[in-house]
Amino acid sequence: MNRGGSQRDFLVTSQKESEDVMKTIILCGGTGYRLKEETEFKPKPMVHVGGKPMIWHIMKIYASYGFRDFVLALGYKAEYMKDFFLNQKAFTSDFTLSTKTHKVTYYLENRRDVEDFTITFVDTGADTLPGERILRCEQYIPADERQFMVTYGDGVSDIDIKKLIAFHNKQKTIGTITGVHPRSKFGMAIADEEHMVTSFAEKPVMNDWVNGGFMVFERNFFDYLHNGETEHPALQRLAKERQLSLYSHEGFWYAVDTYKELETLNELWAGGNPPWKVWQ
Repeated sequence: MNRGGSQRDFLVTSQKESEDVMKTIILCGGTGYRLKEETEFKPKPMVHVGGKPMIWHIMKIYASYGFRDFVLALGYKAEYMKDFFLNQKAFTSDFTLSTKTHKVTYYLENRRDVEDFTITFVDTGADTLPGERILRCEQYIPADERQFMVTYGDGVSDIDIKKLIAFHNKQKTIGTITGVHPRSKFGMAIADEEHMVTSFAEKPVMNDWVNGGFMVFERNFFDYLHNGETEHPALQRLAKERQLSLYSHEGFWYAVDTYKELETLNELWAGGNPPWKVWQ
């Protein structure tokens, strides 16, 4: 009698457990100059969409697929993000405070809107470039974890993280980036063969691919990162060695660089069915 199940069952279970503990580095350190209406006082991942910080939406996307362990690569106004998460117990609980002794009694059984995240906060420096930020997080990725994920702190998508990882494993490359179609920042004029304008397209989605974040890497990607660089030279090194794959995502993707783009996401959320809300 095979009480332990088949070897195949064991391998499948082991792979699933390995995936579910995979950590995700979120790049949170930029200054967000083009969103200064909001980022003068807070880091860009903390701007609100539907009453919740942008980073909460990103973490919820990953958590909906079982990935709840995050490493935040902090920089600009790092203390704002630390303070927000450290005070979640007070924000989401009833409590009694003694103002003289400052003793606090929390009633945790009545907590509201509590998320099950594990977060490592890494202050990577205010002026550090993204590639070096990733490199400074290496020590917080355990040596026995062969893979990790990276994404930007300003973009949301309806991407299926499990399918992304399965594609990466099938490709057997060191890295995989998610390719998305960018939206033109300009309206486009459509002309016929006689050079007569027939119509206008208001900021259409383009056919080209850009890196939308939601990246998966083998651990040796750290060897391709250098201090004082963005992530792009490291990705170029991988591409030169044919070690970088592109996962084509045809669904929803949106990044926030300007106040207008932030307004667009808030309008989508207010509509009641935001495309990136893949969780229940």
